[in-house]
Amino acid sequence: MRIFVIAGEHSGDQLGAGLMRSLKELAPQVSFEGVGGPAMERAGLSSLFPLADIAVMGLWPVIKKLPSLLARIRQTADAVIASRPDVLVIIDSPDFTHRVAAKVRQIAPAIPIIDYVSPTVWAWRPGRAPKMRAYVDHLLAVLPFEPDAHRRLGGPECTYVGHPLIERLSELRPNAEEAARRAAAPPRLLVLPGSRRSEIERLLDLFGETLEKVVERIGPVAPVLPAVSHLADDISARTRGWKIPPDIVLGEAGKYEAFRTARAALAASGTVTLELALAQVPMVVAYRWSPIEDLLRPFVKVSSVVLPNLVIGRNAVPEFLQQTCTAHNLAGALVSVLEDGPARSAQLDAFADVDARMTLPEGKTPSGQAARIVLDAMNSRRAAGR
Repeated sequence: MRIFVIAGEHSGDQLGAGLMRSLKELAPQVSFEGVGGPAMERAGLSSLFPLADIAVMGLWPVIKKLPSLLARIRQTADAVIASRPDVLVIIDSPDFTHRVAAKVRQIAPAIPIIDYVSPTVWAWRPGRAPKMRAYVDHLLAVLPFEPDAHRRLGGPECTYVGHPLIERLSELRPNAEEAARRAAAPPRLLVLPGSRRSEIERLLDLFGETLEKVVERIGPVAPVLPAVSHLADDISARTRGWKIPPDIVLGEAGKYEAFRTARAALAASGTVTLELALAQVPMVVAYRWSPIEDLLRPFVKVSSVVLPNLVIGRNAVPEFLQQTCTAHNLAGALVSVLEDGPARSAQLDAFADVDARMTLPEGKTPSGQAARIVLDAMNSRRAAGR
């Protein structure tokens, strides 16, 4: 039983590793080929080439590496076709993985293709959904509203298998001592300006001004800023002059410890908002984008950029974007969720709804659910004698 797995970046590498481990538990005889990073290699994959060759973000870096990326797409598709695996699993990174899948389907149409993580067709370029039907047989969704979105848009068969974060609730939820720290003074406030340099440049100074205004209104707070290692020095230099300098923490363990003890958060839009919702930390969300990106805003078809809002279908978490993203607005909203009252209670109620919608049946895990669908596709192909 041979499975070809392709991930294109770090988050996909983590998903791929979890999927591989679950597949081995269900089918110990399975073997893997493909493209992945350190996590997938530890799970038993010998990657076709280093993941760093294709894990490129941002328009200009992609343009600079375009010839190399196109060559890697051809190389990967050729490897799949030569291998003729029982199933091909592509994981996220649609600009790379979908191009590989389309080439494979054209030349070797009998190979089942499963896509793990839906592109954001529900927000941007919905025409991608029906086009995917030509080369994706089954889509594994990590957000509970995505199967309905694909049915509405004419996308491929789609199943919600669960978000990987729901396997980490014990790391996100406080114990009794940590819950007591959430209620203690001064309130611990998470500052989350993003993990990209462009986000830091657009939001970090604004977040510092916001903290000053919050302190003017309610008194001392204890800001904590979890930083990614490659930006830590820049963040430290930029925050050194703040009137209320944050406690900068590095590493995932430090980040989640801060989540378990924080009373509220000021966060850039992104996956971190889902982490905060599952950690039951009320938040205010901010985002600014470039003038070029602003021209594309009319084409974005969602009522919110905050993932928890999209999961529950209502805007429970306040968001401030572009012109409304000011220190005055952010501070006012933060004060309302730091203090006990209707705004804080409404968010906590909304997070219970998020939890209920994302939870899987008892004993089920996202990687396990995904593995079963992959094996079903493999067994169906074998039963058909292809």
